[in-house]
Amino acid sequence: MSEERDLLRDTVAALVDKHASSEAVRSAAASERGYDEALWTMLCEQVGAAALVIPEELGGAGGELADAAVVLEELGKALVPTPLLGTTLAELALLSVPEPDAELLEGLAEGSAIGTVVFDPGHVINGDVADVVIAADGETLTRWTSFSATPAVTMDITRRLAALEVGETVPLGADPGLADLAAILLAAEQIGAASKCLDLTVQYTKDRVQFGRPIGSFQALKHRMSDLYVAVQSAKAVVDEAVADPSPTSAALARLAASEAFSKVAAEAVQMHGGIAITWESDIQLYFKRAHGSAQLLGAPREQLRSLESEVF
Repeated sequence: MSEERDLLRDTVAALVDKHASSEAVRSAAASERGYDEALWTMLCEQVGAAALVIPEELGGAGGELADAAVVLEELGKALVPTPLLGTTLAELALLSVPEPDAELLEGLAEGSAIGTVVFDPGHVINGDVADVVIAADGETLTRWTSFSATPAVTMDITRRLAALEVGETVPLGADPGLADLAAILLAAEQIGAASKCLDLTVQYTKDRVQFGRPIGSFQALKHRMSDLYVAVQSAKAVVDEAVADPSPTSAALARLAASEAFSKVAAEAVQMHGGIAITWESDIQLYFKRAHGSAQLLGAPREQLRSLESEVF
């Protein structure tokens, strides 16, 4: 990783540590727009988070997909609700056409406009607060210039979804494989959440005393946590490879690996925390819900398996 990317990670981590406590995340998720608008402004103005993938000549930071993945991974650690994923995907869609709309990109880069991409109109990330909506069907991109949005009821309160109904549209061009880029970025976010969920579980086993000893000192739990660490690090390697070399195959592998690792860590976290894990006060239930919600978002794991099968056979 480059020195600049390390600095980007550290800067985002510092902002999250200062402004995205568990209480702040819950408050943001329950707010009218579903995210902390002040934190979003800081991410855009101090980090340039929404401008990372936009070339400098179009008013962006001139970064790469890996830069956006780093930020999403850090935000994922604390389950921070932001419109970054949808906005980044909308930018990638606009940038793929022969003549990108500079005005739309400028608003998205500044964070003053929120973007999203429709893969499934019933479950659109930040669909009820989006200003720029682009639909991708695997073949073509279409901008929805008018639409209606209905907030969706979801298990995961930290991920705002909405059902969108299209009104007027404008064709943009060919779909550059936006679903694959979405899968890779989501996988990066999942890895961040999985690693933090594991950290919280390890810390809990150090603090929780039973039979006069921290439960983390018991050999059986040590082995289980070691297995979880290997699962997360192995999945991260797969995701990092997909970020560096995006393709339909690497995207499907990344999503499968990240979903499996996160779901496994979240399930074990519930077991190791015991009954407290399923109470509203515990953050573990939030990670558990995010794990299962993310695994189904943008296509269930079985769809990634079908994609890989089509590549092999």
